Amino acid sequence: MSDDAINSRVMVISGARKGIGRFLAERYLASGWRVMGCSRSECDLVHPNYRHVCTDVADENGVRALFSKVRAEFGRLDAVINNAGIASMNHSLLTPASTVQSVLSTNVMGTFLFCREGAKLMRASKAGRIVNFATVATPLRLEGEAIYAASKAAVVSLTQILAHELAAMNITVNAVGPTPVRTDLTRAVPSSKMDALIARQAVKRWGEFEDVANVVDFYLKPESSFITGQVLYLGGVS
Repeated sequence: MSDDAINSRVMVISGARKGIGRFLAERYLASGWRVMGCSRSECDLVHPNYRHVCTDVADENGVRALFSKVRAEFGRLDAVINNAGIASMNHSLLTPASTVQSVLSTNVMGTFLFCREGAKLMRASKAGRIVNFATVATPLRLEGEAIYAASKAAVVSLTQILAHELAAMNITVNAVGPTPVRTDLTRAVPSSKMDALIARQAVKRWGEFEDVANVVDFYLKPESSFITGQVLYLGGVS
């Protein structure tokens, strides 16, 4: 791939205001990508190749408008990183329906809408990469995270089916399943619970942003065109 082709690549990242999404946005901007990020509120990331849209990932009209902006501003799309997600860490008997709706809307509906609208742009060039976010909470069947784990199980199923549906367009669809990473999502969880979770991993440590980025890098590589429908859980969880 020529330098010009590399430097013209365009990526959409959901949940880009902070945490892993912010880390990935800065990482790929530094690598020459043009990045369109989104979150529910304003972002202070300033870079000549960065654009930000405030929208809820589960708002169909807002998502359509975001991808229309990508088409108008960049004229192409090469990758979608579905990083946005929320969790509920309560016993099922203490989880209200409103929380269930919120988690499913963001994690499942949001991921689906970004995959659908992203693929519509990618099919024009018959190439693209979609990376979704799963979680080790699903294979570990973590108590107290029933709705969160279930929502990400749906993301895994969506990833695997879309991999087949979009393969003819040379669009790959894969997922990364992080272990606990120090973000706003985990800071509110008691340390005893996090220690017990990490103890169930083969590699017994916190995940780092770099660990997640390493998997995303692999999925995005031109040489990974034969890799699709895969879910890579970190920390030795399976």
